[in-house]
Parts: sequence; structure tokens; C-alpha cells
Amino acid sequence: MPEPTAPMSTDLRAQQIEMVRHCWFLTGATASGKSELSLALARELDAEIVSLDSMAIYREMDLGTAKPSAMARQLVPHHLIDILAPYESYSVSQYRDTAIEIIQDIQNRGKQVLFVGGTALYLQALLKGIFDGPPADWAFRQAIDEEVQQVGLHRLHERLQAVDPLSAEKLHPNDAKRIIRALEVLHLTGKPISHQQREFEQSLKPEQCRVFWLHRPRPELHQRIEQRVEAMFRDGLIAEVQGLLERHGQLSHTATQAVGYKEVITHLQGQGTVAETMEQVKIRTRRFARAQETWFRNMNESRTMEISGDFDGSDLAAAIIAAGQHLQPRD
Repeated sequence: MPEPTAPMSTDLRAQQIEMVRHCWFLTGATASGKSELSLALARELDAEIVSLDSMAIYREMDLGTAKPSAMARQLVPHHLIDILAPYESYSVSQYRDTAIEIIQDIQNRGKQVLFVGGTALYLQALLKGIFDGPPADWAFRQAIDEEVQQVGLHRLHERLQAVDPLSAEKLHPNDAKRIIRALEVLHLTGKPISHQQREFEQSLKPEQCRVFWLHRPRPELHQRIEQRVEAMFRDGLIAEVQGLLERHGQLSHTATQAVGYKEVITHLQGQGTVAETMEQVKIRTRRFARAQETWFRNMNESRTMEISGDFDGSDLAAAIIAAGQHLQPRD
């Protein structure tokens, strides 16, 4: 049985948290308008942008991940985009370690650091640290997936309640990914994940960090999601996925989690029409957006920026800077 990874030293974690505390974060649900605002905010801050997106890291996966355009990347330096081939896997801890190195480099050059993206796990790892658990056991996960299909996710949550009640209490009964991970860690290490995540217990107050999440009215966000998905298909998402499969055979487990790619792969395997596939992508994207909003709403560190319709990037950037310029000391 593998041993759990040793936690980082208290001093090193404190140094990293202090570095991160002086960064700026612009987050929010997919299609909320982060990319449009990020350039204006980066210019006002004299910042370089670090992607906070778990799928933008993959080369050749462009249409379904809504990466910043080549022009945007020319206007403002961007980091952690197109760093992996689509058949490679990437963990949250790998992201955190690389991001910390990039933060240090940017800050040493006298620039501000602006994280932009909607991957909540990446955000949490930077703000609170992360338990470096064992790598994924894909055979175990497949067996669990098959069990869920037979007995339902609620039975899985009940099992977690019996073996790790602290984790079960924190996790929503429908949070399949995290329930499975909690059971997986127990399976691999023999210890509940809740006992190995002590570093998550301390949260910063909003005035002690600079985390802003964009929130739109739900009907408006859903309309923007529909428009984005339709544009993805119109611009050639199916051809992009087909090309990826032809060149690489298959995508990594993490890459196939990108909204749109899994559904298109299923379509290319002969299941579902283009219209049905597009509708499935819209449904999954709306669900993903709801999960993102729930996560950001429950993060003590974040401050909500209510927006609607088109916005003036300069005005909103100025409002964010005014709200975040007085960084308060930690307790």
C-alpha cells in the first residue's frame, strides 16, 4: 500500500501563501466574461496573466477550451497555456508547484500576477495548499463508476459516510468526483482523506486576498453558454476532436474531462447526431457552470462582482482594483 505524500513544511507553505496573497484572481463560471475583462485588468495592474484553467494547459485543444486568442497573448504575457500534449495527464499538485514558480518569477521582475480562469480546485490549491495524495487508480475508479451505474451515487455517499463521516458531511451527495476521490484515497492509503487535509482548515478573509468572481443572472449566463457552444460546433469542434484522435489515438483521462470533448468522442463512436451531441454539451456546460458558482459562492476568500449584459472593461477593472488595493494583514 503506497504511503501518502509527506506534507510540505510549515515555513515553506507560509512563504507560498504570502506570495499568493499578493496575487490577483479573476474567476467565475464558464462564459461569464472573464477573458473580456482580463486584458483590461492586466493592463491597469501592469500584470502578467496566469491561466487558472485545467483544460487550457493542453495544446491542440482550442475550440472547446475557449483559450485566449493569439492577439490577446501578444498584448499581455500569458502563462500555463499549451504546456501539455493532449495524451498527458496533469495533477492539481503539479499545477500548484508550477504556478508558484511562475508567481515568484513574475514578482521578482516587479510585475503583478493576475490569475484568470474558472478551475476552482486550482484556486483552492493556491489559496489553501493541497493534500498531495496518491496518484489516481484508474482501475479502482472504473470499478466505482460501474457500481454507481448499478446502485446509484447515493449508495456511494452512504459508504463514504460509514468510513469517513467528516468528508461525507462536507461533500454534496451528488459530488461524484470528490466522493470517488475520497474513497480512492482511503483505498490506497488506509487513511481517510479528511485526516490528511488539515491544511485546508484555515481560510483567509476577502480583505486579506484579492479574489474576485464574476456573477451573472442565471438566464443570461445560460444564453451566453448556448451561444458559445453553438459557436464551438460552427467553428469546427468535431473536426478538431477527430484530428486529435487521429494524431494521438486517445486523450488522457484529464483531457477528456473537458466539456465538449467527451461528448464529441461519443458522437464519433457512432452515438448521437450532431444536434443531440450539441444539446448534451449545452446541458453539461450549464451543470458545470452551476457547480462552479456554488463553489465560488462558498469560498470565504472570494468577493462577488455582479455584472449583466455588456460591460466597460476599464470601469470594471478600476472597480476591482479599488476593492483590492488595500490588502489587509493576516490575523
